[in-house]
Amino acid sequence: MANFNKVIMIGNLTRDPQMSYLPSQTPVVEFGLAVNRRWRGKDNQQKEDVCFIDCRSYGKQAETINQYMNKGKPILVEGRLQFDQWEGKDGVKRSKHRLIVEQFQFLGSAGGSGGQAGGARAPQGQRPQPQAEQAPAEPPSAEEEFSEPPPPEEEAPGGEHIPF
Repeated sequence: MANFNKVIMIGNLTRDPQMSYLPSQTPVVEFGLAVNRRWRGKDNQQKEDVCFIDCRSYGKQAETINQYMNKGKPILVEGRLQFDQWEGKDGVKRSKHRLIVEQFQFLGSAGGSGGQAGGARAPQGQRPQPQAEQAPAEPPSAEEEFSEPPPPEEEAPGGEHIPF
């Protein structure tokens, strides 16, 4: 049976990227992505749905995302889904899907202030930001990638689960 795991999304960062390093000193950046969907319901009312995605990137592209991106900025990401499982401090088994970024492209500035697909201009005195990056040919091994378990999911007051 053939297999195919490819995801392409455009959205805005929900938080500033968080940079860390594997024991091998490979840079890792994690960020949240919000992807909106708008449609008209049967009652002809405009409706909106937001999908929140956790993303992870490695190597040089992780450094680039960390350097140029922050909360609210739009980005196009292309990669694969990965299923993570762990046991929380409370002993409860948890899991989630995460998008492992293999390529990305910066888009115009958030809020539509003059940016277009293709990238925003760098401030004077800084080098222009790259338009697209590809993942390194050799991704980190599974041991390196999961040297620390993902952070536990947050819970709202009353024990209600919050997925982001």
